[in-house]
Amino acid sequence: MQTVVLPPSLDAGMSFPFAEPPTPGSVFQVATGVYWLRMPLPFALNHINLWLVREEKGWTAVDCGIALPDTRAHWDTIFTSLLGSTALTRVLVTHFHPDHFGNAGWLTQRFAAPLWMTETEFLTAHAQYQTLPGFGSDATAELFSEHGLDAQRVRDIAGRGNSYRKIVAEPPSRFVRMLDGDQIHMGGNTWRVIVGYGHAPEHAALYCEALGVLISGDMLLPKISTNISVWPNKPESDPLDLFLRSIDRFTELPIDTLVLPSHGLPFRGAHKRVKMLHEHHTDRLAEVIEACSRPQSAADLLSVLFRRTLDTHQTFFAMGESIAHLNYLWLKGQLSRTRSSDGVYRFLRQAA
Repeated sequence: MQTVVLPPSLDAGMSFPFAEPPTPGSVFQVATGVYWLRMPLPFALNHINLWLVREEKGWTAVDCGIALPDTRAHWDTIFTSLLGSTALTRVLVTHFHPDHFGNAGWLTQRFAAPLWMTETEFLTAHAQYQTLPGFGSDATAELFSEHGLDAQRVRDIAGRGNSYRKIVAEPPSRFVRMLDGDQIHMGGNTWRVIVGYGHAPEHAALYCEALGVLISGDMLLPKISTNISVWPNKPESDPLDLFLRSIDRFTELPIDTLVLPSHGLPFRGAHKRVKMLHEHHTDRLAEVIEACSRPQSAADLLSVLFRRTLDTHQTFFAMGESIAHLNYLWLKGQLSRTRSSDGVYRFLRQAA
């Protein structure tokens, strides 16, 4: 995920009811029966928010953190201090990304608890873990080479190997399927599943009308723009269009809904945040169109969309996002696409 920080002046219309996050290994109650956990990540984006919902006879965990020893040590502390003699009775995962799914196998096995996910996310987790065709680092490196990334950085991407498997426990072999619009009973309340697209294949957010709470996962973050990327199994897809249409659904919720995001602080102001994200991507798309007054590859546009030095991990996401912006404009007829003799796709602004 690229940490694209938006200007503080755009925060008008948003409020943050909790000034500080809980320390790793501790919890903080944000709504009746809903507890906030924060776990570390070894990336530039250095944390993920997880959630526990108190059930009549146990707890539901929403998202899991990555499968590394320090995360599991924090979980162990929480098991001792909060869960006590009770247990996790369900593990619900919003989407397959490792910071959300990483410990799903470990937690479900430890507590003999069922895994709840959407079907596409469950299957994608297995495909990524097993490096099925279209999901490995070699396939990603090939896609990025086709979009102009230089040979050394292509080798660096290929050399990552199965980085997913390094921080994800073996996935469970069975699950309970969630569908868009499902009504899930959790913590004595009804939560509605809101499926979104673009960031992940079938991301599940959860809305509880009685509590006025939305667990938004990565679909709605308060300070950074969610990564929207094209990946090698769907090279001509349009995830940016899917994402922008998906987040519009959050404007149907009450304006004072408390949003519990996977990164950053809980906030109110989902309507404002959706507007900000549309404006952000409109600005980026305008920059792409301007740059494409002459033929440009996705790699050429990295310096336009990301004005800083990128390491291999950041290049991985930045290339996917650059292709996503180009595909959006190409599929809407605003750019043309040709494949040059060097095998690289380049895009050019269409005449008005």
